[in-house]
Order: sequence, then C-alpha cells, then structure tokens
Amino acid sequence: MRWQLLDEYSGSAGDPDRIVAHCVDVQGLFADPPSLPYERYTLHGCQPTGRLAAAIDRNDHRYWLGNVIVDSKHDPDRPPPPGCDCATIRCSCMEELVDVTVLGCRPSAHGDGLVDIDLEGGVRLDSGYTDRTPARRPDAIGFHLTGPDDDGDLGECLDISGLFVERPGASYPPAILVGCRPEPPLHAALAALAGGGSARRRLVRASLLAVEADGTVVSALYRSICATVTGVQPSSIGSGLVDVMFDGPVGEPLPARAREIWDLWYTGGPAERNAWAGYDAALRHEWAGAALAHHRHGASDLDARQVYHLDGRFVTDLDGFYCAIGEAVNGPGGYFGWNLSALHDCLTGGWGARTPFTLVWHDAHVAEQHLVPGYDRRRWATATTMAYLLGMLSEHGVEVELR
Repeated sequence: MRWQLLDEYSGSAGDPDRIVAHCVDVQGLFADPPSLPYERYTLHGCQPTGRLAAAIDRNDHRYWLGNVIVDSKHDPDRPPPPGCDCATIRCSCMEELVDVTVLGCRPSAHGDGLVDIDLEGGVRLDSGYTDRTPARRPDAIGFHLTGPDDDGDLGECLDISGLFVERPGASYPPAILVGCRPEPPLHAALAALAGGGSARRRLVRASLLAVEADGTVVSALYRSICATVTGVQPSSIGSGLVDVMFDGPVGEPLPARAREIWDLWYTGGPAERNAWAGYDAALRHEWAGAALAHHRHGASDLDARQVYHLDGRFVTDLDGFYCAIGEAVNGPGGYFGWNLSALHDCLTGGWGARTPFTLVWHDAHVAEQHLVPGYDRRRWATATTMAYLLGMLSEHGVEVELR
C-alpha cells in the first residue's frame, strides 16, 4: 500500500488520530495547477505616494511596481467587520496583488487632485477566508496601499474595481482511492452510502501520508481529502480491495511530475547526488519536500567543526540550493531546509549538522550568476540572493569557502 489516509481532525483534544484507509493509488493527488491569471484593476480616487507616485510622475505606461498590499480602511465610528483584526499582519479584509505593473493614470472624477490608476497583475488568494469571500468587497471607506513587509507606503484610494469579483476556482478531478483497504472510519462512510445515508455521514476528512515499500509511514504530504463518498466498486488491483469515489478533489494537488519523485523514494530513494538537477524550480521544491518527509529524525548531529562539500554545478535557483545543501550535509536525497525559515531551523541543530562548520561551495560561480537581485515569480516575492544566503550562513557560524 502506497498511501495512508489519517483522520487528524475529528475527536476531542488528546484523542489518537484514526487511520481511515490504505490504498495503492490516489487519483487526483498529482495534477498540475493552473497558472495565475493576470487581471486589470483600477484604483479610484487615489492619492499615490512613494514608488507609486514616482511611477505616475514619470508617466511611464508600463512601470513595474512589484507586490501591493491592499488594506481596508474602516469607519472609526463603527465596530470592525466580523473576522477583521487590524492588529494582525493579515486579516480577512486584506488582499495582496502580485507582480503588479502600472498601466496608466488619469484625473479622477472624485476631484481634489485625485487620480485613477490602472494596474495589471495577479491576486494571491488566501484560502483561509472565514467571514468574507474574496469576491465580496470588505466594509471599508477606502484602502491603504503598501509594499510587502512594510516596504514603503504607496498611498490611499477610495475604491478599487476589478479586485473583488468572482473567480473560477482551480478545476481538479474528484479524488478516487484505487486499490483501497478501508479502516473503520471509511467502513462507516461506505455503510452510510449503501444505506442511502446523508452527505454528513459519508464525509471523509483525512490527511495523506506516504508509505514506503517496507510499510514504514513517513511524514504527511501536507495534502488532504475533505469530500463525500459517492461510489465504491471492486478494484482491479487485487481481491478484497475497492476503489472509492469522492465528490471533491485532493486539496492543492502536487504537480503531475512530482509522482516520479515519490516513486523514486518509494523504491528506496536516490542513490547518487544531483538526481534532482534536471527538474525546474517547482519540481526541485517538491524534491526538497520529499526529502523532508523521508528525513530520519532522532539521529544525532555530527560534531561541530565538520567540513561539508556542496556541489554547486546545478544551483541555478534557490530551490537548487536547498537540494544541494541537503545533500552536502545528509548525502543523496538529504534534507537541510526547503525555505528560509526551515534553513534557519536546520542551522540551529537537530538536522544532521551542528554549527560551527565549514561549507566548501564548489562551482560557486553558477549561483553567483543566478541567485541575483530580482523578482521570484514562483514565490511571488523578492528574489533571495546568494549574498543573502551567505550572510545567513555566516550569522549561524558557518564558514563558507567559495571555489
């Protein structure tokens, strides 16, 4: 059995998680996501400041602005809307536009020297909405505009068109558990299906975990199924197994080609370094995620003042750096961080290496040419540079030798 479904959601605090099922395959687990659509927005009655004002002054019809945080201004004489907490970094009344370009500007009908500004970019939708859907305009008297991470004030506007609209969700096929061996929670849902039970009794909420060839269950995939059982049939996989159909997809499926990465780990993992080198940045990220899931916890770090060798020939992006440093410390398929926060955690110990240590970075010129200032369109954020990584390593007591 390749996959385990685990109920981590029902029951009371302190109750053990319940195994829902084991299965040979999960149709819908691997599917390429749609690309982020670029849309047009208009800031109405805008008083621009900072870089946005500079773009208007330059009369540059395609001025790249980067990311823009749109924060609602509420009437101070009224209580804030439900779910809004203006003391938090992000609340239900905030939106983020990404990779924004200023297209043009004209005097606003609102008068008083205000302008209407046309923008083009994407919107990063927050899946955690509770009290307001992204399509519904928040209860606001205007909007405050800033760069990400308090990167400069961009001004204010009275209204925005094109932002608070209905958008089609990502279209993924309903999930199917293929070659499934149900456990009691799924048996209950199947019994409800056979008896014409309600959708509530047929609902399954479960996290997906990978199972290795020897039966070892590894860490969660950070993917789940929350859907209603709609059908069941005998499976062609084997006697006594069934295929179980649902009315909804796997939440945020993994990229289609990530299947070959998980297949490789299922058969024992990579035997040589740089097996990830032929992948693009998105799949290198998935490689590092699989390395994290299969990392053996509990082993002691090597003593401090070790020397590790990083093969830099294929570090053409940030995700390549994570793959390379993981293998430098922990061997083929090794893990040592897959984002900046995780790298910080690894550098504090418990992930194979103890600082201080020396990192010999071979063929460093490759990263010097690619990890440069700019914009990362995979993460929709300012690019992480080699200089930043070297500074971070140094702060944690790592001496880097560039070769």
